Amino acid sequence: MHASLNEAAATMSHPPLDRSTSDVVLIVDDVPDNLSVLHDALDEAGYAVLVATNGESALQRAAQALPDIVLLDAMMPGMDGFEVARRLKAQPETAHIPIVFMTGLTDTEHVVAAFQAGGVDYVTKPIRPREVLARMAVHMQGARQARQARNALDAFGHAMIAVRISNSRLVWQTPLARKLLHDYFEGENGTTESPKVPAQVLSWVIAQAAIAEDGREPQPLALVRGASQLVLSLQERTSDEDWLIVMREVSDTAIVEAMMRSFKLTLREAEVLYWVVKGKTNRDIGDILGSSPATVKKHLEHVYEKLGVETRNAAANLAMGRVRQLERR
Repeated sequence: MHASLNEAAATMSHPPLDRSTSDVVLIVDDVPDNLSVLHDALDEAGYAVLVATNGESALQRAAQALPDIVLLDAMMPGMDGFEVARRLKAQPETAHIPIVFMTGLTDTEHVVAAFQAGGVDYVTKPIRPREVLARMAVHMQGARQARQARNALDAFGHAMIAVRISNSRLVWQTPLARKLLHDYFEGENGTTESPKVPAQVLSWVIAQAAIAEDGREPQPLALVRGASQLVLSLQERTSDEDWLIVMREVSDTAIVEAMMRSFKLTLREAEVLYWVVKGKTNRDIGDILGSSPATVKKHLEHVYEKLGVETRNAAANLAMGRVRQLERR
């Protein structure tokens, strides 16, 4: 097998890979002999094998094919394997792929660098194909189970994210979670290609992870937007040191809309009345709705006029009576 052929294979457009019959392995090495030995052994073992001979083509192939595992040479000219690993782990589409480093350097600093860059294991050169196959099998089983779990969550519309505290990254999110983060943190959660953990969520995750590791019960985070709340609950830590968080939205939008119709209120007036019923002060309501206490007071004066009352308690009692009627239906 020649390097020129490998490079051509790495840059050509390929049809979608059939994952129903074989797992996909991406080998990254700038030495043709190493590629040849590994390619033949993996092909014989039933894997679909992709190759790349430098860092740039490795990133392109990984993004295009989303392999099940990457065998990555640590020391390559130009972009070395450590940088390739960091970039793969920085992208949500490839962050979950296990990386096994191949290196002739066994000094502690290089081993540590491999794990810090995102590797799950390493093998030493000269490469022994049977050892590589054995190590791959272990890591791919875990990765396969995690992938199946993520796919199931996506299919059933659950809202979950995975946060890696060590580098403050959002490494994975279901489609519903992506929408909720956008709705509640517009402008703070980055882009689809480069998602970020909103600062408030990251601070909460760090604090609650410490509580969980201390054996205590972590507390949920509740975020308010209008008549809706987004509740985040810390679940568990994965084998990749990521923390899983479940998100659910609790909404009383129907009640707010009913108040609008019943009392002929504007949306903002109905939201103010809703939070008055919940016992919030003008300052609290201002914080929730993004208004000043003076603006809330002005809305509340309009509410009093439309309801035909003069006090806060009277307005709350009238609204609560309407809520009870709705709940009995």
